[in-house]
Amino acid sequence: MADFPYRFGIEEELFLADARTRGTPGNKAVAFHKAAARKLERVEPELLQLQVEISSPPSTSFAEARDTLGNLRASLAEIGAQHGISVFAAGTHPVARWRRQTATKAERYQQLMQELGMLGHRNVVCGMHVHVEVPEPERRVEMMNRLLPFMPVLLALSTSSPFWQGRLTGLKGYRLSAFGELPRTGLPDLFADADDYARYVRIMTQAGAVKDASYLWWTIRPSLKYPTLELRVADSCTNLDDAITIAALYRCLVRLVGRRPEINRALSGASRGVVAENLFRAQADGAKAELINEKQERALPFSETLAALLALVAEDVQALGCVREVEGARSIAERGTSADMQIATFQRHAAGNGEPGSDRDALYAVVDQLSRETANRDER
Repeated sequence: MADFPYRFGIEEELFLADARTRGTPGNKAVAFHKAAARKLERVEPELLQLQVEISSPPSTSFAEARDTLGNLRASLAEIGAQHGISVFAAGTHPVARWRRQTATKAERYQQLMQELGMLGHRNVVCGMHVHVEVPEPERRVEMMNRLLPFMPVLLALSTSSPFWQGRLTGLKGYRLSAFGELPRTGLPDLFADADDYARYVRIMTQAGAVKDASYLWWTIRPSLKYPTLELRVADSCTNLDDAITIAALYRCLVRLVGRRPEINRALSGASRGVVAENLFRAQADGAKAELINEKQERALPFSETLAALLALVAEDVQALGCVREVEGARSIAERGTSADMQIATFQRHAAGNGEPGSDRDALYAVVDQLSRETANRDER
């Protein structure tokens, strides 16, 4: 299985904002979505009208994926400018209020809103999903289990959600907490094998809890639509190169556990508990988090955890030809994530002036910065 090409695809959820108020775009979003659908491929609506999703096709080239996503980001920014809308990538919207959200008028989304009630309106979050092809269907569940300990690192590198409802949360990655209000989110359970997972899905569907496995919204899951393991833990990355780095690292991790069945074998309930704690640490501190090493039974600085992980996947990085992309993880750890940038921008515009509405102006500055960086195809 190590010689398989491990094709991948990236899905990015983006936010829309009224270019003047920086908040919910309201009726402007309808015209924006119609124009985007008419002019662009690989663009889809999401649950709420202030969200839009873009994707790259199955590929083995990160350069191709970057070009596709970069062009789509820039094109959506141009369409947005024509409709008084800003487009940006982040895990949460710094300004928009959940009470003002409108669901997309599609059958699946309308039904979801009926089932979820207020939770659907509160789902003002955007993530990045990465599909990596796994050629043996019977192995996807056990590989999902063994990939769980790596989820906190991938989240830490992607954190871009320090704000919620116009307020600093004190966390670098609040998105998972907001998304966690929904059922069937968070870490998947440790399934015994593929049959155990299939039994769970069968029970859930026959009982009417879900229509199918696409309603399981875990941080990682076997995809129903594609022959892949789908990463869902990451916040939507403002910086496109950060998104590519995380996708490349995840692809290498999938290859790692595919070729080395002893990696993270026989995880226990305690193991899953450590992963859950590390996820919160990643939410709280992003790429500065101290993560617990289960074997050593102590917390390590993120730099040490990342260095050990990169050493572990070194063979896979070389085999998949993504040295430059994966090395970007060290840069993220050194300079910080989008969350750090957002907080710095907010503090720079709000600090010490004492003017009424200064927090509002600082939030506006954050949205503007997010919009500029999202559309920048030439970050490299």
